[in-house]
Amino acid sequence: MDEITEDLLLDGRVRLRQTARGYRAGLDAALLAAACDAGPGQRVMEAGCGPGGALLAAAVRRPGARFTGVERAPDALALAQANIALNGLEDRVEAIAGDVGLRFSGLRLPAFDAAMANPPFFDDAGAIRGPAAARRAAWMADDGLEAWITFLSKGVRPGGALVLIHRADRLADILGFLAPKAGSVQVLPVHPFEDAPAKRVLVRAIKSGKAPLRMLPPLVLHERGETGHRPQVEAILRGEAALSWL
Repeated sequence: MDEITEDLLLDGRVRLRQTARGYRAGLDAALLAAACDAGPGQRVMEAGCGPGGALLAAAVRRPGARFTGVERAPDALALAQANIALNGLEDRVEAIAGDVGLRFSGLRLPAFDAAMANPPFFDDAGAIRGPAAARRAAWMADDGLEAWITFLSKGVRPGGALVLIHRADRLADILGFLAPKAGSVQVLPVHPFEDAPAKRVLVRAIKSGKAPLRMLPPLVLHERGETGHRPQVEAILRGEAALSWL
């Protein structure tokens, strides 16, 4: 069995047990959790929750909301369920078995108020050198990015929000896949440095939304010549700040 480590998120407010060699929650999960703006009483789904890094961080950030993680890998699902218990969040957080490649209706759940995901970054095995077996599920979207966006859109009610983080060079594809399903799109570019191209984008859309596309001011992670993250980003990672949408 893979070695399990226990790590701290949100300045120690979340304990996360995860495999040492497989997918490990990092900056993308932290930003996704910070981008979740669910209100009190709302229900949120995370597709492909893995061991629960983003799921638990979002739940701690939004104590009035309820969260359901969907995960197809049995080992990751077991870790997510154990992490929910470890953090004492069983009263409003759950993780269930489910596959993004199948219909949302197969879960037999009512539509959620919001949905979020950090989809695997690649869906063409020939585009990159094959990842290690332990990381393949986190890196390769077997059913393609469109399947993830379809699953999210089917999983929310009209007027519900979809949020995802992905590679910046897939933004055109993301917008195209969203177009028939959701509108009122907002895009937050994430740049490693102020003078470097964006590597990630956070995208939020509203099911049945009609507002025009909005490009938001970028989030810049680092200063040239400095170590660590910018103070704004450090505050996000500690859970002292969130990402705002217009």
